[in-house]
Amino acid sequence: MNWLTEVFTWWNGQTIGTRFYTWRFGKPVGEDERGNRYYQTADGKRRWVIYNGPAEASAIGAGWHGWMHHRTDTPPPKDGYTPHPWEQPHSPNLTGTGLAYRPKGSLLNTAERPRVTGDYDAWQP
Repeated sequence: MNWLTEVFTWWNGQTIGTRFYTWRFGKPVGEDERGNRYYQTADGKRRWVIYNGPAEASAIGAGWHGWMHHRTDTPPPKDGYTPHPWEQPHSPNLTGTGLAYRPKGSLLNTAERPRVTGDYDAWQP
């Protein structure tokens, strides 16, 4: 059943094309704490990630982000990367889900928007 998912979905893990390309040209570089696996070509010019679950770019950690964007040539496991104390743990992107932020006055929130105060004048054509 996993191969059927690879053929028909691009948002979940890897596609059959990515699997073949990774098998043919991919050199494994490492894996992060979320289970995402990172690869590069033999010459190091192309780098990619195979997500553990839905393909969401924000699921790449700060250390791996620098390596993915060629800001550093040394991947975090070999570099001894440790997160800074001010770095927050990953939180998923909730846009498009029922848990997304909906301010008062939006079409999907039934609460009424606060009335305009005296410091704002509505534009009149």
